[in-house]
Amino acid sequence: MERFLNQPFLSLAFLPTPLEYTKELSKMLQINLYIKRDDETGLSLGGNKVRKLEFLLADAINKGADIIITTGSLQSNHARLTAAAANKVGLKAILLLKGKKPEKMQGNLLLDKILGAEVHFIEAKSYQEINEFAFEMMEKLKKEGHNPYYIPVGGSTPIGALGYVKAYQELMEQASKQNLKIDYIVNAVGSGGTSAGLEVGKRLFENNVKIVGISVDAEKSVFKKDISEIASSCLANLNIDKKVLPEEVIVFDEYIGEEGYGKKSMKGTEALLITARKEGIILDPVYTAKAMAGLIDLAQKGYFEEGSNVVFFHTGGTPAIFDIYADGI
Repeated sequence: MERFLNQPFLSLAFLPTPLEYTKELSKMLQINLYIKRDDETGLSLGGNKVRKLEFLLADAINKGADIIITTGSLQSNHARLTAAAANKVGLKAILLLKGKKPEKMQGNLLLDKILGAEVHFIEAKSYQEINEFAFEMMEKLKKEGHNPYYIPVGGSTPIGALGYVKAYQELMEQASKQNLKIDYIVNAVGSGGTSAGLEVGKRLFENNVKIVGISVDAEKSVFKKDISEIASSCLANLNIDKKVLPEEVIVFDEYIGEEGYGKKSMKGTEALLITARKEGIILDPVYTAKAMAGLIDLAQKGYFEEGSNVVFFHTGGTPAIFDIYADGI
């Protein structure tokens, strides 16, 4: 891991995050289920994006940036954490959020306001349109004497993926201390950076852990391609002569839900309630509840061998509960 440790890095998160054994869920699913509590990374109510920002903001500072621009959905966890991280290192944050400005500022949007971020609501059909808007904004800011740094949606870049290379290392160290051999790692896939980092970590450690992604957005063919590209570029940046091929990436896309990305789903809500009532752990409706719904269904279908050791990455996002379930659950 020496090459990895030489990358520019800022300490922003409370690490290591706990690796928690779930007694009741394990009994229910007949597997040994552990939850990696990346909802407890500390910064601005926590979440997985802090790990990515530790590398992305280090890169921004190395390049002399004074403004951070990023994008995401209206309830973007990444946008909220980018604003918080920028505050912590003395940079301005501009958030370009995809969608119409809502009547009420709840959940992550309320936190964006509390954090003092400059927020723009953009009614675009795709993030490509927002990227174009961002580049125009950057040119304008440069003419005004600023040096902006753009982070794409989710922080899912080869640099951002380093956060989950480091998380993989952290998890393996925790497992070693507990004399635990991990068979599977399950995580929500929203933009691919978390899975990409885990795939890189797996190759650096050269073990046989299966990384299982549960899509909350696009069909699996899209994410297989995106994850393989981000991971392969990350490996190249580390001067490691390895590739991650699309066919090596595991993604299930059956659990996105009836209304698609950014909305609750029936199975996701069920998984959220089961996890809360069996373990006292609160998931979020957009990412981790849907990923847990996938894990539960796969376990009940026998995808995981009985008694296998499965780690579920709780990637955070709980502020969205207060918007999505504003009218009750």
